[in-house]
Amino acid sequence: QAQLVESGGGLVQAGGSLRLSCAASGRTFSGYGMGWFRQAPGKEREFVATINWSGGSRYYSDSVKGRFTISRDNAKNAVYLQMNSLKPEDTAVYYCATTGNGYSSRNANDYAFWGQGTQVTVSS
Repeated sequence: QAQLVESGGGLVQAGGSLRLSCAASGRTFSGYGMGWFRQAPGKEREFVATINWSGGSRYYSDSVKGRFTISRDNAKNAVYLQMNSLKPEDTAVYYCATTGNGYSSRNANDYAFWGQGTQVTVSS
C-alpha cells in the first residue's frame, strides 16, 4: 500500500531550525510533483512549498520565502523541507503530498495523495 510518511517535526524555539522529511513507500513518487502544506489550529490548510518532479521548479508561499527550502532525492523516494528562522506563527501540522503528475502546484486540490502530517511547534 502506498504511503507518505512525514517525520522531523518537534518543538523548537523561535529562530531555530527543523528539517522535515517525507518518505514514500509502496510506490515510487519520483516522477511526480510534491508539496508541503500546513494547518494551524482553527485555520484552513495552507500552501507552504512545492517542487516539480526534477527539482528544477520550486515555489514558496510569501510567508516562508527566504526561510524554507524544499528539496527532493528521487533515488531515495523522499522530499524534504528545511525550515530556518522559525517563528511562532509557523506552528502547525505539516503535510506532504503528491500531485498526480510531474508538475508542482500551489493548489491543494491538485494533490492526489497525502501523508498523515507531523507537528511543528515554535515557542516564543
